[in-house]
Amino acid sequence: MPTVTIDKQRLFKALEKDYTTEEFNELCFRFGIELEEDTSERDANDENGVPERPQLKIDIPANRYDLLCEEGLSRALRVFVGKIEAPQYRLVKPAKGKLEQIIVKPETAQIRPYIVGAILRNVTFTQERYESFIDLQDKLHNNICRKRTLASMGTHDLDTIKGPFTYEALPHKDIKFVPLNQTKEVDGDQLMELYTNDKHLGKFLHIIRDSPVYPVVYDANRVVCSLPPIINSEHSKIKLSTKNVFIEITSTDEHKSNIVLNILVAMFSEYCAEPFTVEPVEIVYPDGTVKQTPKIEPWRATAKVDYVNSCTALNLEGDEICKLLKKMTLNASVNPSDKNEILVDVPPTRWDIMHACDIMEDVAISYGYDNLPRKMPGVNTVGTAFAINKMADHARRELAMAGFTEVAPLILCSHDENFKFLNRKDDNTTAIKLANPKTAEYQVVRTSLLPGVLKTLNSNKKLPLPLKVFEVSDVGLKDESRERRARNERHVCAAYMSKTSGFEVIHGLLNRLMEIFSTSMITKNDKNALGYWIQESENPTYFPGRSADIHLRWLDEKSGERRYEVIGSFGVLHPTVLGNFELTHPTTALEFNLEPFV
Repeated sequence: MPTVTIDKQRLFKALEKDYTTEEFNELCFRFGIELEEDTSERDANDENGVPERPQLKIDIPANRYDLLCEEGLSRALRVFVGKIEAPQYRLVKPAKGKLEQIIVKPETAQIRPYIVGAILRNVTFTQERYESFIDLQDKLHNNICRKRTLASMGTHDLDTIKGPFTYEALPHKDIKFVPLNQTKEVDGDQLMELYTNDKHLGKFLHIIRDSPVYPVVYDANRVVCSLPPIINSEHSKIKLSTKNVFIEITSTDEHKSNIVLNILVAMFSEYCAEPFTVEPVEIVYPDGTVKQTPKIEPWRATAKVDYVNSCTALNLEGDEICKLLKKMTLNASVNPSDKNEILVDVPPTRWDIMHACDIMEDVAISYGYDNLPRKMPGVNTVGTAFAINKMADHARRELAMAGFTEVAPLILCSHDENFKFLNRKDDNTTAIKLANPKTAEYQVVRTSLLPGVLKTLNSNKKLPLPLKVFEVSDVGLKDESRERRARNERHVCAAYMSKTSGFEVIHGLLNRLMEIFSTSMITKNDKNALGYWIQESENPTYFPGRSADIHLRWLDEKSGERRYEVIGSFGVLHPTVLGNFELTHPTTALEFNLEPFV
């Protein structure tokens, strides 16, 4: 959950009440947010030893983008406690009549194909408002914009640039400008060098670094406004004296850019000479399509009265529900042709309202969760474990009774640990890979339990031999036939490390597990029998001649058909595998898929 820091005195002044910490904590709870800290309860001084103004640190739900700044949170709470009504946002054309334009060039389709824009006229900034403006952009970048990969914002002093604007994608060397807070002009390549070690901007360079072209926004005089998603130009820098703000948002997801633009203009249009007014901008695409942004007209959502009452155990009339929704900044009315239906006009700030259940939730929050009637559910249900979980528990119990210790490594591992360290090759169709891994240790979702088990052995090499460990858990695999194009698979893995290989220990453990699973050992040539058999194999993970595959023939209960599959393998680990995981003693490992036994 994002955390918003708000000046305590300014917020309480807006709410027209000096709350105690307990009272404000209760208000936050009723509204669906959480007070994390009130700094007035501790002595807080700045770097010069001067006492700091009391701050409130508040946790905000991740889908409430409208509460990520002081303006939005203050406004929402004032509506909730009945001090003001929800504002009505309006689009206002410029005095000259013609809208500013952003002309999109075809080359942008290679990198960030979408752009939206808006203008705030006659804005009055103070130091606090300016800092809140910048802070909201940072929070949106880290939240809905997914660290600028989906969308990024550029804000400019409109009086320093001139439209119409063009959004282009050019070779690195062709883009030259002075970056924000710099004095020297650089091209695209020099920009990358300049910010490679920058703590704030360096983490965004990878988004476009390898592209043959970089996106860039120019004004009518070919002055660079910004190089998204990295940095704006010093030329159009916003200052406290700025009166007219030009906002452009480039993205790979047009829907996300519209959400971000709406939130940004809705929050800070409050400071325009004519509050809550926004000047739209025309976006002209290469195919001739012309779009006008932002789209701040309310959209219509509906919910049934009986649905709201059934979920909340209340007996509210339609008009009562409308009054409750009004406290949540949602204007609602009863459908004249259907008294059982509520018509809700969703403002441009409430992108979290998607379905009738979201409307019902806001009714419950407005009514007060503590005020909802308590009663026993009208339906009795009996919970039970999934079959695969029951089977996994049987396996864990038997492995533990055999003297093995359960371990629980992380499900993410490095690419090398999952493939190279096990002498396996990546076929690019199996492993689920992270797009932007935080570290080299967490690059893929494991396709085998073996790397985690061997890393655990490495971390416990000082313990007395033999070391016997196991894990029963899921691996992740790509699966294009699934809706999410991936699936989990429950595996069993065990390893034995000692002065001798212990091959016979692992072989005996496999036989015992199969006995517990009521699976008989059969011969390969017995086509009519159901059960398992082992067969020597050449697996590069194991020492040559000291490994075997586990074959299983079983009856599929769903289809009623016989099925056959190689479910796993076991053997003495290859010396190079031991070396890769820095293991100094012979080790034998076993791993197989548990799901066919369910």
